Amino acid sequence: MTDRTPTAGIHHVTAIAGDPQQNLDFWAETLGLRFVKRSINQDDPSTYHFFFADSEGTPGTSMTFFPWENMRHGKVGTGQVSRTAFRVPDGSLDFWEDRFDEYGVEYDDRLERFGETVLPFFDPDGLPVALIAVEIPDDDPTVPWTEFVDEAHAIRGFHSVALWVGDPYQTEEILRTMGLEEVGTEQSPDDTGDERTRFAASGPVGKYVDVLPTIEGGRGGHGTVHHVAFQTPTDADQKAMRKAVRSDGLNPTTQINRHWFRSVYFREPNGVLFELATSDPGYTSDEPLEELGERLVLPGEFEANRTQIEAGLAEIHIPRATD
Repeated sequence: MTDRTPTAGIHHVTAIAGDPQQNLDFWAETLGLRFVKRSINQDDPSTYHFFFADSEGTPGTSMTFFPWENMRHGKVGTGQVSRTAFRVPDGSLDFWEDRFDEYGVEYDDRLERFGETVLPFFDPDGLPVALIAVEIPDDDPTVPWTEFVDEAHAIRGFHSVALWVGDPYQTEEILRTMGLEEVGTEQSPDDTGDERTRFAASGPVGKYVDVLPTIEGGRGGHGTVHHVAFQTPTDADQKAMRKAVRSDGLNPTTQINRHWFRSVYFREPNGVLFELATSDPGYTSDEPLEELGERLVLPGEFEANRTQIEAGLAEIHIPRATD
């Protein structure tokens, strides 16, 4: 990759939820992430788009959701992100198991993967998630949000995504084109029972992508990932990466303005929807840092239809530690 900058890792992950209040309560209160942006799906303005992240919405920390209440329940299968994992400080998993017991969260036994301890669990829509205990360096770029969970235990951005694919070779080649390097392989009895191959990006957050073969059929819906976005910080980075994946025979979109970042989308050969996202202008481009998520933000031309849009959205209440 001499003519382009390798991706630093995951930028954000977007999944499909059901009830918006249930989604907000779980990701903000139970998991302790900051509700950094309340907006709409720009392709379907009748639906919210929620963004949860660290204190400052740092790239590599944003889990976002489309709460499509009337959509069916999904099923994880080939051509999908099968599990999204977050980093938590080493030694904090006892805290999280106690918290999951308190809040009635479904979770599985801990397991070891690539020398790290993993706590798998599910959100209220059945989305497969995990916490992975890691040593957080002093210069880590994430800024923990501590309204509900203290700094010693708070989620510190993405660790990895796992991809279920029919033909791992094709997906692995695209990851190499994007600048990720293969760093290990091991058996994965908790997922498909097949071999898990790990690829690493250059950055400290959202660094890993795991590839697993499966023929398990899936369908989109509640509890599944819609797409995973990778960091291409500048327009030049994104343009070069778009050219690279196109040269591999894929069909990326032109750049689309998503208001807080600029995006290019494509499906990798096994059907997982990938996005390339810039770092700017960021979540503070339309709200002060201290007020992130407090109001409904309507990008661009949608502001002119605010009254109509607000009338079609469910009322929500942001959980507060003082409630």
